[in-house]
Amino acid sequence: MSRASTKDPAGPVLAVEADYDEPKTLKLPGGTAVILSRPSPVPDRINQDAAAILGAGDESHLLVVADGMGGTRQGGAAAAALVRQLAAQFTPPDPAKPVRAAILDGIEGANAEIHRDLPGSGTTLAAVEITGTAMRGYHIGDSSIFVVGQRGKLKLRSVSHSPVGFAVEAGLLGEDEALLHDELHLVSNMVGSPEMRIELGAPLELARFDTVLVASDGLTDNLTVSEIIESIRKGPLREGVARLVELALSRMNSEDTGQPGKPDDLSLIAYRRDRSQKG
Repeated sequence: MSRASTKDPAGPVLAVEADYDEPKTLKLPGGTAVILSRPSPVPDRINQDAAAILGAGDESHLLVVADGMGGTRQGGAAAAALVRQLAAQFTPPDPAKPVRAAILDGIEGANAEIHRDLPGSGTTLAAVEITGTAMRGYHIGDSSIFVVGQRGKLKLRSVSHSPVGFAVEAGLLGEDEALLHDELHLVSNMVGSPEMRIELGAPLELARFDTVLVASDGLTDNLTVSEIIESIRKGPLREGVARLVELALSRMNSEDTGQPGKPDDLSLIAYRRDRSQKG
């Protein structure tokens, strides 16, 4: 992997311009996380996604995926700036500062930096704060957050900040139609814009064996929601992530026009509570 680090989970884990050959597993307090980030299969492509697992205190972690927007200049630099601004908020964690305030400060700092230093660039954000047995999502753009129960119940799914995403949410467009839509790549909200808005989710208590998934659109533009759920809902977490990656890459390389197939950078982090964690 290039320009990527995988460190002890007590410190930050950053993946910038990364090219992981396989998913990496980390043991966190209360659960297990699996991270993968790799560039598009298009030759000579530099990965414009960035991802991070950040310790935010004794019982808190932040899972982050940022997708530098390919239609703008220096999208990868924008994604890197966002994860580094967030990491700086927790290096070291300030016990006097609430985790939510630190996350919001990191996002606002990145928005100002990108707007000032990387004009015309932008990045999406899908981030999940996990504190004990609870999670909260932070969402900007069309990267995605899912929470899936062991039996396949979809407990949470973020709505893409895009014309296609809003059309699906309103029932004007079906899921399968959306994956083949000509405007699937358009995004209406990003970090780096003066009009950026942060969608802050309500706290959600995680049941035992619930799986949290944070992913760039390299996953969600190539797989249906049902395929994602079935791959991660049960069994070893690393194997579930490997299934997602294998299927997404096969779609990216397929010439079947009847299936979704959008070559793109692919980044995702999955987290699952441990059996021993109370709650």
